[in-house]
Amino acid sequence: MKITSIRTALFCSPLKTPFKTALRTVENLEDIVVLIECDNGFIGYGEGAPTAVITGETLGTMEAAISYLAPMLTGLSILNDFEEILHRLHTRLLHNTTAKAALEIALYDLRSKAENKPLYKLLGGTQTTFDTDITISLNDIDQMIIDSLKAISLGYSILKIKLGNDPLQDIDRIIAIHNAVPKDTILRLDANQGWSKEDSVLVMKTIEAKGIISQCIEQPIKADDIAGLRFIKERIQTPILADEAVFNLAQAIFVLESGSADYLNIKLAKCGGISEAIKIANKAKEFGVSCMMGCMLEGPIGITASLHVVSALCDVITMIDLDAVALLSKPPTDCSVVFNESNIILSNESGLGIKYANK
Repeated sequence: MKITSIRTALFCSPLKTPFKTALRTVENLEDIVVLIECDNGFIGYGEGAPTAVITGETLGTMEAAISYLAPMLTGLSILNDFEEILHRLHTRLLHNTTAKAALEIALYDLRSKAENKPLYKLLGGTQTTFDTDITISLNDIDQMIIDSLKAISLGYSILKIKLGNDPLQDIDRIIAIHNAVPKDTILRLDANQGWSKEDSVLVMKTIEAKGIISQCIEQPIKADDIAGLRFIKERIQTPILADEAVFNLAQAIFVLESGSADYLNIKLAKCGGISEAIKIANKAKEFGVSCMMGCMLEGPIGITASLHVVSALCDVITMIDLDAVALLSKPPTDCSVVFNESNIILSNESGLGIKYANK
């Protein structure tokens, strides 16, 4: 089962509403899809979402990285050379983590298809049903309340509230949403590096004084300020979730050893794929730290791949932020995975249980 070709396509879809954070506004999803074909006719599918302000990658850089790596992987056997394939993928080109993740997803899709089992079983998982949160984009307060109540009406019980453009207004946003939604609603706050460490303490202590303890505050300050994360952690009650501060295993170890965060957010696009995500999760488990599985704006291929990983590591990946498919204006096609708003059910088909379809 040797690799004969590696090519790319585009998955494009408008979003229901613009996706707004402190870092960017996105109206249309445009992702790279990787298709790896083998000599037995099997095709593996992978996907990556360009996120220039976080990973530094665009559609163009991803295309170039995949084209550069493709000749180094072609001709190798999925069954006999899998570890060598992964080694070449991660050592012949630095950075470019989203492009590598897209390639890895396709490779793991092929590997599990070769063994005629769903990917989650190949990875050692059993769980097939999951519930995700939903992102409430950064807008004026009235619109965020409307969006939050709509999400609740669709069955979501966990809201990820985007913040980060104005600390004082963010306080008002949090309080207003907390007062508007049912009391059992779980709130996750995400400032996307938009605050200073002093502002972070001010915002969190202010809402905590009003009895609002969210499940976490995600990456409130710049990614490289690990000491700042610890400064905040020592002064607030709300757990800190490190996101952009943790791309790879070395960064994860640094954050874990320094005690700078309570949780880690793992994203395939940040760490370079499934194999690296597993390493980070296992290291977090050694420290007794739980993780979130997050996403960029991947379509059904990328989101499904992430859930297969969660299935295998559900003892340490206890939070799921994989709502990107729910943000699409049209439901996905050509997949046996069930996407029903907050509820996602994996297929028992071999591989990912999904194909590329730009519809």
